[in-house]
Amino acid sequence: MGGPVLAAISIAIVWELVWKGIGLWKSARNDQKYWFVGLLILNTLGILPILYIFVFQKGKKGI
Repeated sequence: MGGPVLAAISIAIVWELVWKGIGLWKSARNDQKYWFVGLLILNTLGILPILYIFVFQKGKKGI
């Protein structure tokens, strides 16, 4: 594996962890167990957590 590939994978991992962490935190705070489990299990490069945060979250929208 070359440098650019390793860099791209590293960036993708960090991107996913940041969005997943925010999504998991918000779903736990809103007592949304099904969202928590779904966000925990599925790896979607941040797409599902972003959708949850900005579209499906109860109460206050956004970060």
